Amino acid sequence: MSSNPTIDTLLVPKKMVVNAKGDGPALDISGAASRVFLLTLDITDIIEQEALDVSISGSADGSAWDAKPLTAFPQKFYRGQHPLLLDLTGHAGAKFIRAHWELNRWGRGTETPMFEFHLAIREVPPDILKEATAEAKALA
Repeated sequence: MSSNPTIDTLLVPKKMVVNAKGDGPALDISGAASRVFLLTLDITDIIEQEALDVSISGSADGSAWDAKPLTAFPQKFYRGQHPLLLDLTGHAGAKFIRAHWELNRWGRGTETPMFEFHLAIREVPPDILKEATAEAKALA
């Protein structure tokens, strides 16, 4: 019944180890049939007493990025998978997106933070959105 998503990839590659703030590569989303995406942040390794902030930035051309992020995950401190829905229906100008991360470390031991994580993105097909919206309205 549902169509396959056109975008099903990684915004941050698997097993990416970061020690400082940074940005992932730009992803062209202009060909997406839907403007709604499921993001899954998967933190696979950490050290204690540190925090990870991951946000998603948008761009019209893939080179000049908006100062304000389109969305952000709540601050993370532990391993695990963390889903987040990214709805870009109100952001028609966003033709490219990329991940941005900031790290913070405190306490004893090394001052250098370390997180190993990846960030997956999957387009939510329009027919699934329509079905979910109808179910939500029926339950309201």
